[in-house]
Amino acid sequence: MRKLHKHSVLKFSALLLSLLPALCLSNDLIFEKNVTQIHEAMQEGKLSAHELVDYYLKRIKVYDGALNSIITINPNALTEADKIDAKIASGEPLGPLYGIPILLKDNYDTADMKTTSGALAFKDLQPVKDAFTVAKLRQAGAIILAKTNLTELARHGMTVSSMGGQTLNPYDLTRTPGGSSGGTGAAVAANFAVMGTGSDTVNSIRSPSSANSLVGIRPTKGLVSRTGISPCSDWQDMGGPIARNVADAALMLSVMAGYDPQDQSTNVIKNKKIENYTDALDTDGLKGKKLALLTTNLGEDPEVLRIVNSAIDDLTALGAEVIKVDLPQLKLADLLKNNDVQEWEQAPYLDKYLASIGSGSSIKTAAEYVKSGLLTPSIVNEMTRMVNEKDPLNNPKYLARIKKNKELAANITEFMHKNKIDAFVYPLQSVLVVKTTESKGQYARNGLMASVMGFPAITLPGGFSSSNDTAPIGVPVGIELMGEPFSESKLISMGYAYEQGSHNRKPPVAFPDLDFSSIK
Repeated sequence: MRKLHKHSVLKFSALLLSLLPALCLSNDLIFEKNVTQIHEAMQEGKLSAHELVDYYLKRIKVYDGALNSIITINPNALTEADKIDAKIASGEPLGPLYGIPILLKDNYDTADMKTTSGALAFKDLQPVKDAFTVAKLRQAGAIILAKTNLTELARHGMTVSSMGGQTLNPYDLTRTPGGSSGGTGAAVAANFAVMGTGSDTVNSIRSPSSANSLVGIRPTKGLVSRTGISPCSDWQDMGGPIARNVADAALMLSVMAGYDPQDQSTNVIKNKKIENYTDALDTDGLKGKKLALLTTNLGEDPEVLRIVNSAIDDLTALGAEVIKVDLPQLKLADLLKNNDVQEWEQAPYLDKYLASIGSGSSIKTAAEYVKSGLLTPSIVNEMTRMVNEKDPLNNPKYLARIKKNKELAANITEFMHKNKIDAFVYPLQSVLVVKTTESKGQYARNGLMASVMGFPAITLPGGFSSSNDTAPIGVPVGIELMGEPFSESKLISMGYAYEQGSHNRKPPVAFPDLDFSSIK
C-alpha cells in the first residue's frame, strides 16, 4: 500500500478540505453508523455484507496512505461477507455481530493471517489458531477485515513500529493517534471498519480512544482472555473493544468476555454467566450516581481543563453528583515509578507466547528478537534491559510491586464503598495527544491507575481542543470513568447517558464519506 512521506500529509489534508464542497457524499447507510443501524439496513435488503466490506476496503485503499494504520488486509474478507449474505438470505441463525467488519490490533493471533506485533522480526510469524477472543468474534459472525499497526510489541504510546512505521492521527496529521493500539484507533475513527480490538497494559485501549474521539473499554482483569495476544504483562494486560459509540463497544465486550481455561486470570468468572452489556444502555444511567472528579492527575493544560469542566457540567446536568477528591496514592508519577510491572514480565511471557507458536515463528525467545537487530529504535534500550534481567519473576522489586498493587486495589475499593462513589472521572490524558516528534513520548496519560489495580474503565469522547492550521476541528480529548472490579455494566450505563447527552463525537473532516463506486 502506498505511504505518503511525512511532509505530504498536511498537503493531503488541505487538498481534501479544498475539494469537500464539490465532492458527492454517499453511503449514508454505512458512514458512522452503529451495528444496530447496519443490521437494520441488511434485514431490510438495503445493504449486503459484501457491499459493507467493499466500502471499507475502498476507504482503506483511498485514505490509508495518509494514516498508515493498516498492516495486513484479510484477502478472504469479501468471501466471508458472501457467506454471511447467504445465511441472511436462507434465514439461518446469525450471531450478534453477523456481517460486521472489524479490525484487529496486530498482536491478536489469527490462523489465516500473520501476527507481527508490529515487528519486522515477526513478519512471517504464523499462529496455528486464532486468539481466544478472535475465535469468539468470528463465532459471533464478525468479519476480520484487516490487522492494524501498533507500537512495536505494544511497548508505548506513539504507535510506531519497524513493521508498520508511524501511524498518524486523522484529526491532526502532525500528531500520533495515541497508542499502543493507535492503528485501530486511527482506522476506526476514519471509518475503515465498524470497530476494532485493542490491548491495554498501561493506557493502550484508552489512549487511542481519547486521541481519536472514540469509546474504549478496559475490562476488569479476568473478564476477557489474553490467550493468543502477544503479551507485555501478565499482571496488567487486558484486551478490549474500541468503537465509535458506547452501544457497539458494549456489544463487542459482551462477545469478547468469557472464561478461558488457558488463561488463569479468567478463573474469577468460571461458571459465571457473562452479562449482555447492551442491556445496560440507559439514557438515565447517570441519575442518582455519585462521581468523584480525581484532581490528583488533572494537570494544567488549559484546553484539557476546559473540556473536563464542560464534562462535569454535562454529567451534573444529566443527574450525577460530582465531588472532588485528591488521592495521593494514585499520583501518576509515583505509579510509574513504583507500581508498573511490565519491565519484569514482558520477556518471560513473550518467551512463553513464542513457545505456543512453535514452528510458526523462526524467533523463539525475546533474547533472539533483540539479537535480530530489527527493532524500531524507540524500544531497543528497554527491550535490551528486559532480556538481560536474570530471573525477573522472582526479583524482589517485582514481587514488592505486585503486593503493592493488590493493597492499592483493596484500599481504593474500600474508599469507593465508604464514600458511596460509583466511579472516578478524569481526563485520560492531561495534555493533548502529542506530536509525532515529541521526545518524551506519549506522556501524562492517566490510564495506569486502572491497569495496575485491575479495575475497569471506559474512555468517552469529551470534546475537542481549539482548532488550528493542522487540526481543522481541534484535537480530541477523552474523558474516562473508572469503577471497581466488575462494574462494567454501571460504567457502560453512565457512559451511554453521557454520550447521548453530549454528542461529542465528530468524524475527522479530512476523511469524508465519498462515492467510491469507481474505485477498483
